[in-house]
Amino acid sequence: MSSPFDGMWKAAMSEEVRKALQSVIERVNQAAARRPKTLPAVPPRLVAVSKTKPPEMVVEAYRQGQRNFGENYVNELVDKASDPLILESCPEIKWHFIGHLQKKNVNKLLAVPNLFLMETIDSVNLADKVNSSWQRLRGAGTQRLKVMVQINTSGEQSKHGLPPEETVNTVKHILSHCSALHFSGLMTIGRYGYDLTLGPNPDFQMLLSRRQEVCESLKLPLEDVELSMGMSTDFEHAIEVGSTNVRVGSIIFGNREYPNSAANTPNPSPAPSPLLELCDSEDLFGFVVLV
Repeated sequence: MSSPFDGMWKAAMSEEVRKALQSVIERVNQAAARRPKTLPAVPPRLVAVSKTKPPEMVVEAYRQGQRNFGENYVNELVDKASDPLILESCPEIKWHFIGHLQKKNVNKLLAVPNLFLMETIDSVNLADKVNSSWQRLRGAGTQRLKVMVQINTSGEQSKHGLPPEETVNTVKHILSHCSALHFSGLMTIGRYGYDLTLGPNPDFQMLLSRRQEVCESLKLPLEDVELSMGMSTDFEHAIEVGSTNVRVGSIIFGNREYPNSAANTPNPSPAPSPLLELCDSEDLFGFVVLV
């Protein structure tokens, strides 16, 4: 039985999400307009990362025109993608998996309805496992699964991803041996808190150079290899230097709430104002161009 408070919360949440999403889309478009004409004219995709947020927030963003959503954890994505409210209200939703994937969870992830893009292939072995599982679960006649290769551009041990020097060989393996996968591009998290007054973000520059290397070595058109880089704190700079896929969460849906937080209560509370927050290593709030 719903209470008057539920209605007040939903109304406040709806307005917060609407305003925040509109603001982010405007910033995405403005950043894209500032890109040098020498870069491929690929519109940036906004991936709204809904980590820890309720299905009602996803539905509200969907109603505002957002289609691409990202999740970091397999179990949360399974629960959310299978939620009756989302299945009924969001028939054209496109889910991105943007967290670290363990092999034991591959089958669970690939069974997710409306899975659109797996952004974090970080080894040849994982690529092979995803490839064989997709063939077995979905059948030979199904559409190939879009994947990106994750690169650890900052060299931090806390970050997942391939060493940059393994990029070309890994992409080559996917193209040659993973017939059920469609290689879509490269992805990085990068080091948090980089000071842009020091110049362009070196992690983004590293991903740009690896794309150039991949395209030259494997004879791929530059515009066919996407770059997923940029989150809540740096997505505009990422787009300006060439990102085609930005992962934005907290400034759309508000600060994240975790189950073990003392501040959390069983009752819903008004959505916090979408404040800019630094993301932890799992905080890939997807921000992708609307398609």
